[in-house]
Amino acid sequence: MKKFLLFSLIFIPLFLFSQDDLLGEIDQDSPEDNYATATFKGLKIVNFESTKLTAKKELTLVIAHRFGSIENGFDSFFGLDDASTRFNFIYGLTDAINISVSRSSFQKIYEGAIKYRLVKQRKNGSPFTIVGYNSILINTALDKKNLPKLEFKNRIGYTAQMLIARKFSKKLSLELAPTFFHDNYVLDNNQDNSQFALGLGGRYKLGKRWSLNADYGWHLNRSSTSPFKNPLSIGIDLETGGHVFQMHFSNAQGMNTNSFLGQATGDWGDGNIYFGFNLSRVF
Repeated sequence: MKKFLLFSLIFIPLFLFSQDDLLGEIDQDSPEDNYATATFKGLKIVNFESTKLTAKKELTLVIAHRFGSIENGFDSFFGLDDASTRFNFIYGLTDAINISVSRSSFQKIYEGAIKYRLVKQRKNGSPFTIVGYNSILINTALDKKNLPKLEFKNRIGYTAQMLIARKFSKKLSLELAPTFFHDNYVLDNNQDNSQFALGLGGRYKLGKRWSLNADYGWHLNRSSTSPFKNPLSIGIDLETGGHVFQMHFSNAQGMNTNSFLGQATGDWGDGNIYFGFNLSRVF
């Protein structure tokens, strides 16, 4: 029943008609059509995708950097020696459809994705903005010397996600993200390859250019023998001209959906967390 409900949340909205795109990213509702705008200013809340999309014919580069764990202090210069980086190029095919390609140094992952808006929040209309997100990745770090039976298909993983957000006021926006993700190879032999999670995230505006952001991933079928944790991330967004600068702390070092949901190793309780940032630039 749980799997059926989650699949329903993910795939039923795909049959809804797409809507026109949001107006320019301003912090008030349009008097013409009453669509909610600027629900989120960054393409990500922290780890999770937000409902924001890149505009038609625009190219956005997101440079995401996640240092190693700060718990080792000066031994690793608070994680500087163990940093991971992800470059993500996002292009707006239309105002409502984005495609992207990325490369992450964490497990040397290459990923392609599509993000598409289905419904927009509107006064006297839909109470939510709904966006779909699908991706496929290749983990090139898996080594055949350690895995002699390794085949190319074992490197593949994919994600299907529905992002359901509501802007409650000029300051507060919240998002729910039911997620299905699958890895053809998992580190824990007792873990199902197909995995389910529920993401929770939000943004609270602190000032004209500042906001407090947080997201959490609740893994729904994690193996009882798994060493991995649910990802919790907290950060600050700063809008500076043509880009959004996001600074955050997280217990997950991986930045792809399959990585931070399925392989978060840190523990906030013992200080095993990672500092990082996302920097977006529109061209």
